[in-house]
Amino acid sequence: MDLFSGLIHGFSVALTPMNLLFGFSGAVIGTIIGILPGLGPLGTMALLLSLTYGFDPTAGMILFAGIYFGAMYGGSTTSILLNIPGEAASVVTCIEGYQMARRGRAGAALAVAAVGSFVAGTISLIGLSFLAPTLAMAALKFGPAEYLAVALVGLIIMSRLTGGNLLKSLMMIALGLALGTVGMETVAGYMRYTFKQPLLAQGIDFLPVAMGLFGISEVLVTAEEPAGNMQLQKVRFWELWPTLVEWKRSFGPIIRGSFIGFFVGLVPGPSPVISTMVSYSVESRLDKRGEFGKGAIEGVAGPEAANNASVGAAYVPLMALGIPFTPAMAVVMAVLLIHGINPGPLLMTEKPDLFWGVIASMYIGNFMLLVFNLPLVGVFANIIRTPLYLLMPIVLLLCLIGVYSVNNSILDIWLMTGFGLLGYLLRRLKYDLAPLVLALVLGPMMERSFREAMMISRGDLSVFLSRPISGTILLVGAIVLAAPLLIAWIKPLIRRKV
Repeated sequence: MDLFSGLIHGFSVALTPMNLLFGFSGAVIGTIIGILPGLGPLGTMALLLSLTYGFDPTAGMILFAGIYFGAMYGGSTTSILLNIPGEAASVVTCIEGYQMARRGRAGAALAVAAVGSFVAGTISLIGLSFLAPTLAMAALKFGPAEYLAVALVGLIIMSRLTGGNLLKSLMMIALGLALGTVGMETVAGYMRYTFKQPLLAQGIDFLPVAMGLFGISEVLVTAEEPAGNMQLQKVRFWELWPTLVEWKRSFGPIIRGSFIGFFVGLVPGPSPVISTMVSYSVESRLDKRGEFGKGAIEGVAGPEAANNASVGAAYVPLMALGIPFTPAMAVVMAVLLIHGINPGPLLMTEKPDLFWGVIASMYIGNFMLLVFNLPLVGVFANIIRTPLYLLMPIVLLLCLIGVYSVNNSILDIWLMTGFGLLGYLLRRLKYDLAPLVLALVLGPMMERSFREAMMISRGDLSVFLSRPISGTILLVGAIVLAAPLLIAWIKPLIRRKV
Protein backbone atom coordinates (compact mmCIF):
# COMPACT_ATOMS: atom_id res chain seq x y z
CA MET A 1 0.00 0.00 0.00
CA ASP A 2 1.57 3.31 -1.12
CA LEU A 3 1.47 6.56 0.86
CA PHE A 4 -1.63 8.12 -0.67
CA SER A 5 -3.61 4.87 -0.72
CA GLY A 6 -2.62 4.35 2.91
CA LEU A 7 -3.78 7.83 3.94
CA ILE A 8 -7.10 7.44 2.11
CA HIS A 9 -7.62 4.12 3.86
CA GLY A 10 -6.58 5.73 7.16
CA PHE A 11 -9.13 8.53 6.84
CA SER A 12 -11.86 5.96 6.15
CA VAL A 13 -10.93 4.38 9.50
CA ALA A 14 -10.45 7.63 11.44
CA LEU A 15 -13.71 9.21 10.24
CA THR A 16 -15.93 6.54 11.78
CA PRO A 17 -18.16 8.06 14.52
CA MET A 18 -16.53 6.09 17.35
CA ASN A 19 -12.97 6.97 16.36
CA LEU A 20 -13.95 10.62 15.89
CA LEU A 21 -15.38 10.57 19.43
CA PHE A 22 -12.17 9.09 20.82
CA GLY A 23 -10.07 11.64 18.95
CA PHE A 24 -12.17 14.57 20.19
CA SER A 25 -12.22 13.22 23.75
CA GLY A 26 -8.44 12.85 23.71
CA ALA A 27 -7.98 16.41 22.45
CA VAL A 28 -10.25 17.79 25.19
CA ILE A 29 -8.67 15.73 27.99
CA GLY A 30 -5.17 16.57 26.77
CA THR A 31 -5.88 20.29 26.61
CA ILE A 32 -7.27 20.32 30.15
CA ILE A 33 -4.33 18.27 31.45
CA GLY A 34 -1.92 20.63 29.69
CA ILE A 35 -3.54 23.61 31.39
CA LEU A 36 -3.30 22.00 34.83
CA PRO A 37 0.27 22.10 36.16
CA GLY A 38 1.22 18.68 37.46
CA LEU A 39 0.10 15.38 36.04
CA GLY A 40 1.00 15.95 32.39
CA PRO A 41 0.33 13.70 29.37
CA LEU A 42 2.56 10.89 30.66
CA GLY A 43 0.75 10.55 33.99
CA THR A 44 -2.65 10.96 32.33
CA MET A 45 -2.00 8.25 29.77
CA ALA A 46 -0.63 6.01 32.51
CA LEU A 47 -3.84 6.55 34.50
CA LEU A 48 -6.04 5.76 31.49
CA LEU A 49 -3.96 2.81 30.31
CA SER A 50 -6.07 0.30 32.22
CA LEU A 51 -9.23 1.57 30.45
CA THR A 52 -7.84 0.69 27.03
CA TYR A 53 -8.14 -3.02 27.83
CA GLY A 54 -11.77 -2.79 26.76
CA PHE A 55 -11.11 -0.61 23.70
CA ASP A 56 -10.24 -1.50 20.15
CA PRO A 57 -6.45 -0.91 19.88
CA THR A 58 -6.95 1.66 17.11
CA ALA A 59 -9.38 3.61 19.31
CA GLY A 60 -6.96 3.48 22.24
CA MET A 61 -4.10 4.78 20.09
CA ILE A 62 -6.30 7.58 18.71
CA LEU A 63 -7.34 8.57 22.25
CA PHE A 64 -3.75 8.75 23.46
CA ALA A 65 -2.59 10.66 20.37
CA GLY A 66 -5.26 13.28 21.07
CA ILE A 67 -4.18 13.52 24.71
CA TYR A 68 -0.52 13.95 23.78
CA PHE A 69 -1.12 16.63 21.14
CA GLY A 70 -3.70 18.40 23.31
CA ALA A 71 -1.46 18.52 26.38
CA MET A 72 1.38 20.07 24.39
CA TYR A 73 -0.89 22.92 23.32
CA GLY A 74 -2.73 23.25 26.63
CA GLY A 75 0.50 23.93 28.49
CA SER A 76 0.85 27.25 26.67
CA THR A 77 -2.38 28.66 28.14
CA THR A 78 -1.28 29.05 31.75
CA SER A 79 2.25 29.90 30.63
CA ILE A 80 0.93 32.96 28.83
CA LEU A 81 -1.88 33.97 31.20
CA LEU A 82 -0.31 33.17 34.58
CA ASN A 83 3.40 32.63 33.98
CA ILE A 84 2.81 29.04 35.15
CA PRO A 85 3.93 26.31 32.73
CA GLY A 86 1.32 23.56 32.55
CA GLU A 87 3.99 21.39 30.92
CA ALA A 88 7.78 21.32 31.22
CA ALA A 89 7.98 22.07 27.50
CA SER A 90 6.00 25.28 28.08
CA VAL A 91 8.59 26.83 30.40
CA VAL A 92 10.18 28.71 27.50
CA THR A 93 6.77 30.08 26.46
CA CYS A 94 6.48 31.80 29.84
CA ILE A 95 9.41 34.08 29.05
CA GLU A 96 7.80 36.00 26.18
CA GLY A 97 4.16 34.92 26.47
CA TYR A 98 3.63 36.29 29.96
CA GLN A 99 5.30 39.57 29.05
CA MET A 100 2.90 39.85 26.09
CA ALA A 101 -0.02 39.20 28.46
CA ARG A 102 1.19 41.98 30.77
CA ARG A 103 1.17 44.32 27.76
CA GLY A 104 -2.43 43.36 26.96
CA ARG A 105 -1.50 41.02 24.10
CA ALA A 106 -2.46 37.73 25.75
CA GLY A 107 -5.00 37.07 23.01
CA ALA A 108 -2.40 37.49 20.28
CA ALA A 109 0.02 35.20 22.07
CA LEU A 110 -2.62 32.50 22.56
CA ALA A 111 -3.78 32.70 18.95
CA VAL A 112 -0.24 32.47 17.59
CA ALA A 113 0.43 29.52 19.90
CA ALA A 114 -2.70 27.75 18.63
CA VAL A 115 -2.08 28.39 14.94
CA GLY A 116 1.64 27.66 15.29
CA SER A 117 0.85 24.36 16.99
CA PHE A 118 -1.56 23.47 14.17
CA VAL A 119 0.93 24.28 11.40
CA ALA A 120 3.78 22.49 13.20
CA GLY A 121 1.62 19.47 13.93
CA THR A 122 0.63 19.22 10.27
CA ILE A 123 4.26 19.48 9.10
CA SER A 124 5.37 16.80 11.57
CA LEU A 125 2.52 14.51 10.49
CA ILE A 126 3.53 14.87 6.85
CA GLY A 127 7.03 13.87 7.91
CA LEU A 128 5.59 10.93 9.87
CA SER A 129 3.55 9.84 6.84
CA PHE A 130 6.61 9.83 4.58
CA LEU A 131 9.32 8.66 7.00
CA ALA A 132 7.55 5.92 8.95
CA PRO A 133 6.97 3.59 5.95
CA THR A 134 10.53 4.19 4.70
CA LEU A 135 12.02 3.47 8.10
CA ALA A 136 9.77 0.44 8.44
CA MET A 137 11.19 -1.07 5.24
CA ALA A 138 14.75 -0.30 6.35
CA ALA A 139 14.03 -1.78 9.77
CA LEU A 140 13.33 -5.17 8.19
CA LYS A 141 17.12 -5.44 7.91
CA PHE A 142 17.44 -5.02 11.67
CA GLY A 143 18.51 -7.99 13.74
CA PRO A 144 19.23 -8.38 17.47
CA ALA A 145 22.58 -6.57 17.14
CA GLU A 146 20.94 -3.55 15.48
CA TYR A 147 18.12 -3.32 18.01
CA LEU A 148 20.57 -3.45 20.90
CA ALA A 149 22.69 -0.74 19.26
CA VAL A 150 19.68 1.54 18.70
CA ALA A 151 18.47 1.14 22.30
CA LEU A 152 21.96 1.60 23.77
CA VAL A 153 22.72 4.70 21.73
CA GLY A 154 19.27 6.05 22.54
CA LEU A 155 20.06 5.85 26.25
CA ILE A 156 23.48 7.42 25.65
CA ILE A 157 21.96 10.33 23.74
CA MET A 158 19.31 10.80 26.41
CA SER A 159 21.98 11.01 29.11
CA ARG A 160 23.57 13.85 27.16
CA LEU A 161 20.33 15.71 26.40
CA THR A 162 18.58 15.76 29.76
CA GLY A 163 20.31 19.04 30.56
CA GLY A 164 21.30 17.96 34.04
CA ASN A 165 24.29 16.24 35.54
CA LEU A 166 25.66 13.48 33.27
CA LEU A 167 26.59 11.26 36.20
CA LYS A 168 23.08 11.56 37.66
CA SER A 169 21.53 10.67 34.31
CA LEU A 170 23.77 7.62 33.97
CA MET A 171 22.84 6.56 37.51
CA MET A 172 19.14 6.78 36.62
CA ILE A 173 19.74 4.71 33.49
CA ALA A 174 21.63 2.11 35.53
CA LEU A 175 18.77 1.95 38.06
CA GLY A 176 16.21 1.55 35.28
CA LEU A 177 18.22 -1.24 33.65
CA ALA A 178 18.60 -2.97 37.02
CA LEU A 179 14.84 -2.83 37.62
CA GLY A 180 14.34 -4.30 34.16
CA THR A 181 16.17 -7.48 35.23
CA VAL A 182 13.55 -8.34 37.86
CA GLY A 183 11.52 -11.43 36.97
CA MET A 184 12.06 -14.57 34.92
CA GLU A 185 15.20 -14.66 32.78
CA THR A 186 14.10 -15.01 29.17
CA VAL A 187 16.54 -17.74 28.02
CA ALA A 188 17.36 -19.99 30.99
CA GLY A 189 14.06 -19.35 32.77
CA TYR A 190 15.37 -18.79 36.31
CA MET A 191 13.97 -16.15 38.67
CA ARG A 192 15.84 -12.96 39.51
CA TYR A 193 15.17 -10.61 42.43
CA THR A 194 11.55 -11.73 42.88
CA PHE A 195 11.91 -12.28 46.67
CA LYS A 196 9.50 -15.23 46.40
CA GLN A 197 6.73 -12.99 45.07
CA PRO A 198 4.97 -14.83 42.19
CA LEU A 199 3.57 -11.56 40.85
CA LEU A 200 7.13 -10.35 40.17
CA ALA A 201 7.86 -13.33 37.91
CA GLN A 202 6.77 -11.26 34.91
CA GLY A 203 8.92 -8.35 36.02
CA ILE A 204 8.08 -4.96 37.49
CA ASP A 205 5.09 -3.61 35.60
CA PHE A 206 5.55 -0.24 33.92
CA LEU A 207 2.25 1.17 35.20
CA PRO A 208 2.96 1.36 38.97
CA VAL A 209 6.42 2.74 38.22
CA ALA A 210 5.09 5.50 35.95
CA MET A 211 2.20 6.38 38.27
CA GLY A 212 4.48 6.45 41.29
CA LEU A 213 7.33 8.43 39.77
CA PHE A 214 5.17 10.99 37.98
CA GLY A 215 1.78 10.97 39.72
CA ILE A 216 2.42 10.30 43.42
CA SER A 217 5.66 12.27 43.50
CA GLU A 218 3.86 15.26 41.96
CA VAL A 219 1.24 15.12 44.72
CA LEU A 220 3.99 15.12 47.36
CA VAL A 221 5.95 17.94 45.71
CA THR A 222 2.82 20.06 45.24
CA ALA A 223 1.76 19.50 48.86
CA GLU A 224 4.97 21.20 50.00
CA GLU A 225 4.57 24.31 47.89
CA PRO A 226 2.68 27.29 49.34
CA ALA A 227 -0.45 28.26 47.46
CA GLY A 228 0.01 31.41 45.42
CA ASN A 229 -2.53 34.01 44.47
CA MET A 230 -3.46 33.51 40.82
CA GLN A 231 -4.93 36.42 38.92
CA LEU A 232 -6.29 35.43 35.52
CA GLN A 233 -6.08 37.62 32.47
CA LYS A 234 -9.52 37.69 30.84
CA VAL A 235 -9.41 36.86 27.15
CA ARG A 236 -12.37 37.43 24.84
CA PHE A 237 -12.79 35.68 21.50
CA TRP A 238 -12.82 38.91 19.46
CA GLU A 239 -9.53 39.98 21.06
CA LEU A 240 -7.68 36.79 20.10
CA TRP A 241 -6.37 37.68 16.68
CA PRO A 242 -2.93 39.23 16.31
CA THR A 243 -2.32 42.16 14.00
CA LEU A 244 -1.10 41.65 10.43
CA VAL A 245 2.40 42.70 11.50
CA GLU A 246 2.39 40.13 14.30
CA TRP A 247 1.29 37.41 11.87
CA LYS A 248 4.11 38.30 9.48
CA ARG A 249 6.64 38.25 12.32
CA SER A 250 5.35 34.85 13.45
CA PHE A 251 5.46 33.09 10.07
CA GLY A 252 9.23 32.49 9.94
CA PRO A 253 9.55 31.31 13.57
CA ILE A 254 6.62 28.89 13.11
CA ILE A 255 8.23 27.26 10.05
CA ARG A 256 11.69 27.14 11.66
CA GLY A 257 10.26 25.82 14.92
CA SER A 258 8.32 23.12 13.05
CA PHE A 259 11.44 21.71 11.43
CA ILE A 260 13.51 22.05 14.60
CA GLY A 261 10.84 20.23 16.61
CA PHE A 262 10.48 17.46 14.05
CA PHE A 263 14.17 16.63 13.77
CA VAL A 264 14.80 16.95 17.52
CA GLY A 265 11.78 14.71 18.11
CA LEU A 266 13.40 11.90 16.13
CA VAL A 267 16.09 11.39 18.78
CA PRO A 268 15.66 9.87 22.26
CA GLY A 269 15.11 12.13 25.23
CA PRO A 270 12.73 14.87 26.38
CA SER A 271 12.34 16.17 22.83
CA PRO A 272 9.54 18.72 23.49
CA VAL A 273 11.63 20.45 26.16
CA ILE A 274 14.83 20.39 24.10
CA SER A 275 13.15 21.52 20.88
CA THR A 276 11.55 24.56 22.56
CA MET A 277 14.90 25.57 24.05
CA VAL A 278 16.66 25.21 20.67
CA SER A 279 13.93 27.16 18.88
CA TYR A 280 13.98 29.98 21.45
CA SER A 281 17.77 30.16 21.18
CA VAL A 282 17.58 30.39 17.38
CA GLU A 283 14.90 33.09 17.41
CA SER A 284 16.68 35.16 20.06
CA ARG A 285 19.84 35.16 17.94
CA LEU A 286 17.86 36.27 14.88
CA ASP A 287 16.15 39.06 16.82
CA LYS A 288 16.98 42.52 15.47
CA ARG A 289 14.40 44.50 17.45
CA GLY A 290 15.79 43.90 20.92
CA GLU A 291 12.38 42.75 22.18
CA PHE A 292 13.34 39.34 23.56
CA GLY A 293 12.66 39.25 27.27
CA LYS A 294 10.07 42.02 26.85
CA GLY A 295 7.35 40.13 25.00
CA ALA A 296 8.60 39.18 21.52
CA ILE A 297 5.95 37.25 19.64
CA GLU A 298 8.68 35.25 17.89
CA GLY A 299 9.55 33.81 21.30
CA VAL A 300 6.05 32.33 21.50
CA ALA A 301 5.57 31.27 17.88
CA GLY A 302 8.84 29.36 17.44
CA PRO A 303 8.93 27.36 20.70
CA GLU A 304 5.23 26.45 20.54
CA ALA A 305 5.65 25.20 16.97
CA ALA A 306 8.73 23.20 17.96
CA ASN A 307 6.88 21.77 20.95
CA ASN A 308 4.00 20.42 18.86
CA ALA A 309 6.15 19.21 15.97
CA SER A 310 8.22 17.04 18.30
CA VAL A 311 5.08 15.08 19.25
CA GLY A 312 4.44 13.82 15.72
CA ALA A 313 8.13 13.06 15.27
CA ALA A 314 8.16 10.94 18.44
CA TYR A 315 5.77 8.50 16.76
CA VAL A 316 8.24 7.77 13.92
CA PRO A 317 10.65 5.49 15.84
CA LEU A 318 7.75 3.85 17.70
CA MET A 319 5.67 3.04 14.61
CA ALA A 320 8.62 2.21 12.35
CA LEU A 321 11.11 0.54 14.70
CA GLY A 322 8.96 -0.50 17.65
CA ILE A 323 11.20 1.44 20.03
CA PRO A 324 9.80 4.18 22.33
CA PHE A 325 12.28 7.04 22.52
CA THR A 326 10.36 8.89 25.26
CA PRO A 327 8.51 7.77 28.41
CA ALA A 328 5.21 8.96 26.90
CA MET A 329 5.79 6.79 23.83
CA ALA A 330 6.47 3.87 26.16
CA VAL A 331 2.92 4.26 27.53
CA VAL A 332 1.55 4.49 23.98
CA MET A 333 3.48 1.32 23.15
CA ALA A 334 1.82 -0.38 26.13
CA VAL A 335 -1.59 0.17 24.47
CA LEU A 336 -0.44 -2.06 21.62
CA LEU A 337 1.28 -4.62 23.81
CA ILE A 338 -1.74 -5.25 26.03
CA HIS A 339 -3.66 -6.16 22.87
CA GLY A 340 -0.92 -8.52 21.73
CA ILE A 341 0.32 -6.20 18.96
CA ASN A 342 4.05 -5.61 18.52
CA PRO A 343 4.90 -2.20 17.03
CA GLY A 344 7.65 -2.15 14.45
CA PRO A 345 8.36 -2.62 10.76
CA LEU A 346 5.63 -5.24 10.27
CA LEU A 347 2.90 -3.09 11.82
CA MET A 348 2.19 -1.28 8.53
CA THR A 349 1.58 -4.52 6.61
CA GLU A 350 -0.01 -6.64 9.34
CA LYS A 351 -2.24 -3.92 10.85
CA PRO A 352 -2.82 -1.31 8.10
CA ASP A 353 -6.11 -0.19 9.69
CA LEU A 354 -4.30 0.69 12.91
CA PHE A 355 -1.15 2.15 11.30
CA TRP A 356 -2.84 4.45 8.79
CA GLY A 357 -5.93 5.04 10.93
CA VAL A 358 -3.85 6.50 13.76
CA ILE A 359 -1.85 8.73 11.39
CA ALA A 360 -5.04 10.00 9.70
CA SER A 361 -6.67 10.63 13.09
CA MET A 362 -3.73 12.86 14.03
CA TYR A 363 -4.49 15.15 11.08
CA ILE A 364 -8.13 15.33 12.15
CA GLY A 365 -7.28 15.76 15.84
CA ASN A 366 -4.81 18.52 15.05
CA PHE A 367 -7.56 20.46 13.27
CA MET A 368 -9.96 19.75 16.15
CA LEU A 369 -7.49 21.30 18.58
CA LEU A 370 -7.34 24.51 16.54
CA VAL A 371 -11.12 24.86 16.29
CA PHE A 372 -11.67 23.75 19.87
CA ASN A 373 -9.09 25.88 21.64
CA LEU A 374 -9.40 29.30 20.02
CA PRO A 375 -12.92 30.17 21.24
CA LEU A 376 -12.57 28.48 24.65
CA VAL A 377 -9.30 29.92 25.91
CA GLY A 378 -11.03 31.98 28.59
CA VAL A 379 -13.02 28.97 29.79
CA PHE A 380 -9.99 26.71 30.09
CA ALA A 381 -8.05 29.36 31.95
CA ASN A 382 -10.62 29.18 34.76
CA ILE A 383 -9.80 25.51 35.45
CA ILE A 384 -6.62 26.72 37.12
CA ARG A 385 -8.82 28.16 39.90
CA THR A 386 -9.40 24.62 41.21
CA PRO A 387 -7.84 24.58 44.70
CA LEU A 388 -4.85 22.28 44.96
CA TYR A 389 -6.24 20.75 48.17
CA LEU A 390 -9.11 19.41 46.01
CA LEU A 391 -7.12 18.64 42.87
CA MET A 392 -4.28 16.62 44.40
CA PRO A 393 -6.49 14.12 46.32
CA ILE A 394 -8.35 13.46 43.06
CA VAL A 395 -5.04 12.72 41.33
CA LEU A 396 -4.05 10.40 44.19
CA LEU A 397 -7.39 8.56 44.02
CA LEU A 398 -7.08 8.11 40.25
CA CYS A 399 -3.59 6.69 40.70
CA LEU A 400 -4.82 4.14 43.24
CA ILE A 401 -7.80 3.07 41.14
CA GLY A 402 -5.79 2.92 37.92
CA VAL A 403 -2.92 0.82 39.24
CA TYR A 404 -5.14 -1.62 41.16
CA SER A 405 -7.55 -2.21 38.28
CA VAL A 406 -4.86 -3.75 36.03
CA ASN A 407 -3.90 -6.82 38.09
CA ASN A 408 -6.15 -6.38 41.16
CA SER A 409 -2.93 -6.58 43.14
CA ILE A 410 -2.08 -4.90 46.42
CA LEU A 411 1.57 -5.40 45.47
CA ASP A 412 1.13 -2.93 42.60
CA ILE A 413 -0.19 -0.34 45.06
CA TRP A 414 2.83 -0.87 47.31
CA LEU A 415 5.15 -0.61 44.29
CA MET A 416 3.45 2.60 43.18
CA THR A 417 3.75 4.05 46.69
CA GLY A 418 7.40 3.07 46.92
CA PHE A 419 8.24 4.56 43.53
CA GLY A 420 6.25 7.66 44.45
CA LEU A 421 8.43 8.21 47.52
CA LEU A 422 11.53 7.42 45.46
CA GLY A 423 10.41 9.87 42.77
CA TYR A 424 9.82 12.59 45.37
CA LEU A 425 13.30 12.05 46.84
CA LEU A 426 14.98 11.99 43.42
CA ARG A 427 13.22 15.18 42.33
CA ARG A 428 14.34 16.92 45.50
CA LEU A 429 17.91 15.79 44.77
CA LYS A 430 17.59 17.17 41.20
CA TYR A 431 17.64 13.79 39.45
CA ASP A 432 15.84 13.49 36.11
CA LEU A 433 13.26 10.68 36.23
CA ALA A 434 12.89 10.25 32.46
CA PRO A 435 16.11 8.22 31.94
CA LEU A 436 15.00 5.76 34.63
CA VAL A 437 11.63 5.14 32.98
CA LEU A 438 13.11 4.82 29.49
CA ALA A 439 15.79 2.41 30.71
CA LEU A 440 13.16 0.30 32.48
CA VAL A 441 11.21 0.00 29.23
CA LEU A 442 14.22 -0.65 26.98
CA GLY A 443 16.13 -2.86 29.44
CA PRO A 444 14.36 -6.19 28.81
CA MET A 445 14.52 -5.63 25.04
CA MET A 446 18.24 -4.85 25.25
CA GLU A 447 18.93 -7.97 27.30
CA ARG A 448 16.91 -10.16 24.94
CA SER A 449 18.65 -8.69 21.88
CA PHE A 450 22.07 -9.19 23.46
CA ARG A 451 21.37 -12.83 24.29
CA GLU A 452 20.00 -13.52 20.80
CA ALA A 453 22.97 -11.83 19.13
CA MET A 454 25.36 -13.87 21.26
CA MET A 455 23.61 -17.12 20.33
CA ILE A 456 23.61 -16.26 16.62
CA SER A 457 27.31 -15.28 16.65
CA ARG A 458 28.26 -18.12 19.05
CA GLY A 459 29.54 -15.70 21.67
CA ASP A 460 31.49 -13.40 19.34
CA LEU A 461 31.18 -9.83 20.66
CA SER A 462 32.56 -8.41 17.41
CA VAL A 463 29.14 -9.05 15.82
CA PHE A 464 28.03 -5.63 17.08
CA LEU A 465 30.85 -3.88 15.20
CA SER A 466 31.15 -6.12 12.14
CA ARG A 467 27.55 -5.61 11.01
CA PRO A 468 27.38 -2.29 9.07
CA ILE A 469 24.18 -0.90 10.59
CA SER A 470 24.91 -1.75 14.22
CA GLY A 471 28.54 -0.65 13.84
CA THR A 472 27.48 2.73 12.44
CA ILE A 473 24.91 3.26 15.19
CA LEU A 474 27.46 2.42 17.90
CA LEU A 475 29.95 4.81 16.28
CA VAL A 476 27.38 7.60 16.59
CA GLY A 477 26.96 6.75 20.27
CA ALA A 478 30.73 6.83 20.81
CA ILE A 479 30.94 10.25 19.15
CA VAL A 480 28.12 11.58 21.35
CA LEU A 481 29.91 10.38 24.48
CA ALA A 482 33.35 11.57 23.40
CA ALA A 483 32.35 14.94 21.91
CA PRO A 484 32.24 16.92 25.20
CA LEU A 485 35.65 15.52 26.23
CA LEU A 486 37.17 16.37 22.84
CA ILE A 487 35.73 19.89 22.93
CA ALA A 488 37.07 20.44 26.45
CA TRP A 489 40.51 19.24 25.30
CA ILE A 490 40.59 21.27 22.06
CA LYS A 491 39.38 24.61 23.49
CA PRO A 492 42.56 25.33 25.53
CA LEU A 493 44.72 24.46 22.51
CA ILE A 494 42.83 26.93 20.32
CA ARG A 495 43.10 29.66 22.96
CA ARG A 496 46.86 29.17 23.20
CA LYS A 497 47.27 29.56 19.45
CA VAL A 498 45.11 32.68 19.45
